[in-house]
Amino acid sequence: MTEGALRIAMWSGPRNLSTAMMRSWENRADTEVIDEPLYAWYLARTGLDHPGAADVIAAGPSDLESAITRCLAAPASGGSATISYQKHMAGHLLPGVDRAWLDHLTNGLLLRDPRRVLASYTKVRENVTLDDLGLPQQVEIADRCVVVVDADDFLDDPEGYTRLICDRVGVEFDPAMMRWPAGSRATDGVWAPHWYRTVEASTGFGPPLGPVPDVADHLRGVADQAMAIYRALHERRQTV
Repeated sequence: MTEGALRIAMWSGPRNLSTAMMRSWENRADTEVIDEPLYAWYLARTGLDHPGAADVIAAGPSDLESAITRCLAAPASGGSATISYQKHMAGHLLPGVDRAWLDHLTNGLLLRDPRRVLASYTKVRENVTLDDLGLPQQVEIADRCVVVVDADDFLDDPEGYTRLICDRVGVEFDPAMMRWPAGSRATDGVWAPHWYRTVEASTGFGPPLGPVPDVADHLRGVADQAMAIYRALHERRQTV
């Protein structure tokens, strides 16, 4: 592990504001971002049929030790960046994996109503389980987090919540975090063509979310389990 850098790990489930938040942090001059550094290992270990899985694994790192080493390293920009901002999916922390290395990161948790997640996620992968949503791992991670925020709250006041997150992780708010150029990034994972179409068209955080969508009948069992976990986590969130 390299000392002297701030390593922010923002954990969430899929189809949250996680990529937009990564854009926000990447727009800071002092920050480098890492997009889902455990994803290749996760797919190699599970064999799940995610879009572009072979490309993700090939892009690596596909072994856990190398992925963790990357997370604990300092930014690689020769000193101009002092913050490593890491976008993580909670579900990538498979059972049985030692969590002790998370204590070397400054962890945050981004929540989203599972009914919203399911409505978006199933547009790309029709079959979904509770493990795909990563909610059991979010319960574990919450105990290690300096900040827990909810997407619905965040989109009601993006600047207020960005300031809250900055304060909790110990950095000054930068107005540059609120707008960014449209388009793809070299830092985007190779899975971007399958998942990032909306964020590639964005130049800032979206408007407040509308009504919660209905859940398809075949997903009600997963939704009910997920909602029970989400409600408990929701009680732990910070608000402005």
